[in-house]
Amino acid sequence: MTDVPAEVTDWCGRFAAALGIAPPKEEEIHTLLELARTAAHASQRQSALVACWLAARAGVDPDRAHQIALGI
Repeated sequence: MTDVPAEVTDWCGRFAAALGIAPPKEEEIHTLLELARTAAHASQRQSALVACWLAARAGVDPDRAHQIALGI
């Protein structure tokens, strides 16, 4: 179990359905939030959003993207 609030999981599930894709697992949401936190702390908070988008656009798994971000 992670510390992802139910509201986050629920909203992401609805957004995924609207996009026509499977909803993320709670662990995936947690990992993306970790990636976002790493990017925001290393730069500015706006980097959090862009980092997640870049990882998705590159087709990089969130765990791998987080590891890459930790090295920057």
